[in-house]
Amino acid sequence: MSDKKLSLDGLIFEATKVVIKDNILTITLNRPDKKNAINTVMMNEVNYALAYAKQERKIRVVVIDAEGDIFCAGADLSNSKSESNVPKLENHDDLSLSIRHLYKPVICKIQGSVLAGALLMVANATHAVAVKDAKFSAPEIKRGLWPFMVMAGLFRVMPKRAGLDFIMRGNYIDASKAEEWGLINKSVERDQLDEYVDNLAKELSRLAPGTMQIGLKAYAYQDNMSFDEALPYLQTQIAECFKSDDAKEGISAFLEKRDPKWD
Repeated sequence: MSDKKLSLDGLIFEATKVVIKDNILTITLNRPDKKNAINTVMMNEVNYALAYAKQERKIRVVVIDAEGDIFCAGADLSNSKSESNVPKLENHDDLSLSIRHLYKPVICKIQGSVLAGALLMVANATHAVAVKDAKFSAPEIKRGLWPFMVMAGLFRVMPKRAGLDFIMRGNYIDASKAEEWGLINKSVERDQLDEYVDNLAKELSRLAPGTMQIGLKAYAYQDNMSFDEALPYLQTQIAECFKSDDAKEGISAFLEKRDPKWD
């Protein structure tokens, strides 16, 4: 990201809706007539919103949800055109990296089925909650394609043989199986989705925001290390964490038997 401070002022989001409330930024995929398929405008708007969330300490949690019956149908293969005045950021072309390197909680609130490239968001978010009747599929093989980019995140949350079968045959799995295999955290009844995600987002937003960033950044970094490399790296992060304002406030609050106050 450049040193220029990002702003939402004057921006008109065409393919998404962006709302900030109580330290939570919600990005709503808003192309229901196109099954929320990801075109270049949607990609850019989501990446911009995530970059803005990373910049702003006041934003502690990001929720990604969607309008309509389908959460997201993956890439827009029709290449339909639309325009937006949301600036394009250099080196922000990959949703997986934008989510993974946000280092803040990201919750996918899944109200409908998830197909193909939409799995990038689900597999790389810290949390995913879906309605019980949602279906998940990587159907690329049936179109002579392969979900190359999806694999990086998918095999970090799903068992390898299960994930291979999932992408090799292109068949859908239901929310119960997605939960069993770790693709989502939980499946809930449709009338429980709003309350469950709201409570989860609020709980996460009340926790130490600086420490959350330090911890999630360390999680991402150590994920690519061997065990012997990870331990000394994580030891340095413990030292940094103890020096942080969040740790000082949290320890003081514990000793003084009061609730911590995070800035």
